[in-house]
Amino acid sequence: MSHAYTLTCHCGAVALSVQLSDGLSTARRCDCSFCRRRGAMAVSAPLDGLKVLRGEDALTLYQFGTGTAKHYFCKHCGNYTHHQRRSNPNEYGVNAGCLEGVNPRDLDPVPWVDGIHHPSDR
Repeated sequence: MSHAYTLTCHCGAVALSVQLSDGLSTARRCDCSFCRRRGAMAVSAPLDGLKVLRGEDALTLYQFGTGTAKHYFCKHCGNYTHHQRRSNPNEYGVNAGCLEGVNPRDLDPVPWVDGIHHPSDR
């Protein structure tokens, strides 16, 4: 596993420690109806690789469709921080733009995942 990153929301109410599955090499974008609108680039972390340092009470949950994926946001500033993935429920997708010291622009080009034709929808 790679080193731990600190993830913070925009207002600072939420802080997480994140151990990524394979560093920043898992960076991706998704074109499902939700991710397309959210616009965030995600990287992967195992479920045991994410620890809330501050603001657990500031996190709010959003689910839609199959209800499998769990999307977390700061209820104060609205920043998407992470989600438990539908395609792999044993991992979190983490907002690369919230990782301290990481500029998502530096990771381009980033591949797109076909979330419109997700295997779970077939």
